[in-house]
Amino acid sequence: MTSRTQTAVQGAWLRLARVPGLDIADARSLLARLGGPEALLAADEVELARAGVARAGLSAIAYPDEAALERDLRWLDMPGHCLLTADDPGYPPQLAATRGAPLALFVRGRPSVLSLPQLAIVGSRSATAAGRETAFEFAARLSAAGLAITSGLATGIDAAAHRGALAAGGMTIAVCGTGLDLVYPAEHAALAASIAIQGALVSEFSTATAPVAANFPRRNRLLSGLARGVLVIEAAERSGSLITARLAGDQGRDVMAVPGSIHNALARGCHRLIKDGAALVESPEDVLATIGFTGFATASAAGAEAPGGIHNSNGQLDSAEEMLLNALGFEPADLDKLVERTGFPAHAVASMMQMLELEGRIESLAGGRYSRTPPRQAR
Repeated sequence: MTSRTQTAVQGAWLRLARVPGLDIADARSLLARLGGPEALLAADEVELARAGVARAGLSAIAYPDEAALERDLRWLDMPGHCLLTADDPGYPPQLAATRGAPLALFVRGRPSVLSLPQLAIVGSRSATAAGRETAFEFAARLSAAGLAITSGLATGIDAAAHRGALAAGGMTIAVCGTGLDLVYPAEHAALAASIAIQGALVSEFSTATAPVAANFPRRNRLLSGLARGVLVIEAAERSGSLITARLAGDQGRDVMAVPGSIHNALARGCHRLIKDGAALVESPEDVLATIGFTGFATASAAGAEAPGGIHNSNGQLDSAEEMLLNALGFEPADLDKLVERTGFPAHAVASMMQMLELEGRIESLAGGRYSRTPPRQAR
């Protein structure tokens, strides 16, 4: 495809994506009737109306916001950026079969990962340390099993899920409620950059789209539409995660929830989902069984590396050290916190932390805290 033809295709689909209520089948049919993307760009209102464009869509196609289109095209010219249109063979088939799927997807990173089998992990932005650790561990083990981990780049559970997949060397996808020229929240810029290298960021929103509240239900619909199932880890009774779960159910996806303490307000949303028919899951194996994915057994039989760079044989971590490293999670913690989480004696924790630091699996920080090192740094 020549550069001129590619620009015409992109420009046509960018215009079509701005037509309210136009679905994928109608867009394909319209292009076929007009004779292709370049013909659509050249058509006037009379020709568009004759081809079947409703009055509400005429101005969006014939008189688009040229400055906004140019801004989108400039972004698409940058390395690592692309537009997946509904007629592109790389458009994720799981999403294409979903009612109301976007006509075009902006992608930063590796577009091919969008067609991988995915699990969406979502939950509270104000998650507890235990909730974040659960999201990290589940994401790491499930990505090691062959699932791409999809989430929304938000603070709390979303960020923990992305980081868990990254730490295990797996694929992760961030579905964004803004244009991809923005990172929201801004403090996740480094995380977004890592996701673009080891997965993809995706949005149906054009460049310069701000993080307004109305965007996020649409983001959630896209998130659940890409995945085979949605796992909720910590959610209040009124939570955006419950919207994602409801959309997943409407789309025929499996909905799962991790239960919690009856005294934890962030468990109430999960308990409500379970009461309403969501699968109660207590382990990554439960998730794999619920969605009917068999990759985990294959990965285990092949001697796959455990999450976070932990190996299970040949003189690597013993069970106590592995439990300690899992208790550390991905956020810095001091010895008192690790003693509290593991129940090990303080002197035993201190001794094991020294050994883990010598092996390059953790690093000491200011204030007597420790942090897990990325897998590639472990020796």
